[in-house]
Amino acid sequence: MLHGKKTVPSTDPKEALLVLLEVTRELAERRPLEESLSVVTRAAVRLVGADHASVRLLDSTRTELLCGARTGSGAETRPMTFRPGEGFIGLCVTEQKAFRIGDVASDARFVPQPAQSSFVIGSLMCEPMWSSGEVVGVLSVTSPEREAFSADDQLLLRLLANCSSPPVERARLERLATFDDLTLAMSHRYLVPRMAEEIERATRTGSEMSILLMDLDHFKNVNDEHGHAVGDAVLRAFADRVRKLVRKVDVLVRRGGEEFVLVMPRTGSTQALATGKRIQESLERERLVTPKLSLRKTVSIGVATWDGRESPESLERRADMAMYEAKRYGRNRVVVSTRESTTDLGPDSEG
Repeated sequence: MLHGKKTVPSTDPKEALLVLLEVTRELAERRPLEESLSVVTRAAVRLVGADHASVRLLDSTRTELLCGARTGSGAETRPMTFRPGEGFIGLCVTEQKAFRIGDVASDARFVPQPAQSSFVIGSLMCEPMWSSGEVVGVLSVTSPEREAFSADDQLLLRLLANCSSPPVERARLERLATFDDLTLAMSHRYLVPRMAEEIERATRTGSEMSILLMDLDHFKNVNDEHGHAVGDAVLRAFADRVRKLVRKVDVLVRRGGEEFVLVMPRTGSTQALATGKRIQESLERERLVTPKLSLRKTVSIGVATWDGRESPESLERRADMAMYEAKRYGRNRVVVSTRESTTDLGPDSEG
């Protein structure tokens, strides 16, 4: 193969075939979406000698390309999010075609990395990933060198995108049935069944369980002032923050809009309250960081602990009422529901 200024060894045709066969075999195993995407990005690096590879998939509204997996240099940095038509990755969707750019710095369509990033891109290739006649994502590779990829490399990347698209789309649809693809929290349809499962476990083991119902304060202002793309990024950042502050056994559910529920097995009201305060104080103390800007947001939280008899719907209703009490008391606080009353723990309250 002729690679011009390419500085990495060419992929042997036999080796390339073996890589593609390996990908096909691994993706046939019905892996979770993240694992499937990682298989693809690792194969892309091997096939074309890239420095970095990523797969971005369109969200359920087809308005954003969210990064699903990255391999190679820069994989530890915060991934950029693209909208259709934005940069070469976004153009891959709207123009439904591949790109191979030998010198990205000389092309005005290229969207550069943030100034603080040490991730260098000299050249890139990207290929659309198809399902049922529609582009569902983009496979891209980059190199810090200019003119790093040849036409033969583009063909190999296209073969990889084509053979991996169907199983990746299947895994994506399976995950969409369970998870919200914007925040990676569980979908609302699984909230009541998940609470019922934890209530049954609490009944069987004699343990407790609690939920937190969380609502970002004045979230509509974010969309109005900064646009829905920033609003979506804030929701992702909030979900990421919550996951860092809670246990692995706790389950985050996106109830809808800016509302989330945290289902907490083996948790009484005291521990649930402490978790709620930890989340509320974290947002009060640290801004939510998005790729475009950072925002200081507060959250109102309602806490409800299963009383040993009530249904999942009743438990959710009590947490909902407690959350609205938090809003009524002035927002940015945690309110605990009891059968008799609610207890307000605002920013200046003890405990």
